Amino acid sequence: MKSKRNKTIDFTLEEGAHYLKNALKLENLDSPSIEDLTNQLILGDFFEAIEIIPDQSIDLLIADPPYNLRKDYHGNIFTEKSQVDYQAFTKRWLEKIKPKLKENASLYICCDWQSSLIIGPIIQEHFFIQNRITWQREKGRGAKRNWKNAMEDIWFASLSKDYVFHVDAVKTRRQVIAPYRLDGKPKDWEETKEGNFRMTHPSNFWDDITIPFWSMSENTAHPTQKPEKLIAKLILASSNQGDLIFDPFMGSGTTAVTAKKLDRNYLGIEQNPRYLAWAFKRLAMADQDRRIQGYEDGIFYERNAQISKK
Repeated sequence: MKSKRNKTIDFTLEEGAHYLKNALKLENLDSPSIEDLTNQLILGDFFEAIEIIPDQSIDLLIADPPYNLRKDYHGNIFTEKSQVDYQAFTKRWLEKIKPKLKENASLYICCDWQSSLIIGPIIQEHFFIQNRITWQREKGRGAKRNWKNAMEDIWFASLSKDYVFHVDAVKTRRQVIAPYRLDGKPKDWEETKEGNFRMTHPSNFWDDITIPFWSMSENTAHPTQKPEKLIAKLILASSNQGDLIFDPFMGSGTTAVTAKKLDRNYLGIEQNPRYLAWAFKRLAMADQDRRIQGYEDGIFYERNAQISKK
């Protein structure tokens, strides 16, 4: 029995079967238009499902592929591959996605430090790499003969040199320690009841992300779930309202849920029906509560910051 404060979404496939009525199944789709696929979740294998998506239809790709580690995704086991085989896997799915992107599309690909070494060069073969974001996971398993892994990478790339980037939407709110005034007025900072702050350009190192935990409503039992706040930064920076955000390895639906909360359209593929049911549950919850932990009124707050109840 979970405590009343434990909000983790972790119901069985049988308990969530009614949610799957909303899923698109490949056997029921025959040359769908992008309008048919907008704001939909597809149940199926990526390499089969990607074939039905029209070319040049995706504005932003956010991909969190399996890292090259053995991981049990509630019955779907991903086995660690040789470097050559993981390279082939990465190259295969990236080549399938490339024609689906619009000319000014951007892509973000999540990885750990080991898979990052493999994925980065392959991205560079097909796209323009713009940056590599490193974010602090906050958690990590200790090791006796190595440093604890508490960082992950996100490669930021674009299909062309013409791409969307809204820096003002993702500026960082930093406390001003030694405020400078001009004619007695704050210069490039604001004075508030909570303190003095300046909005600064975001860097490619993020240490303000909280991994979802049991008392957060976004938390699920998915073993590699990404935080909504993390995905919100990517979406706000690299898309416009109404754009189509695509997640080819959707898991429990963080990209789709965050896109919905930020007035974007979404499309996701997931092969595990249990995770898909969790995603539909979260999308339904987003109809009632559009808040994103750590983000409010256009400001990304520090880790574990509480946002108001609206």
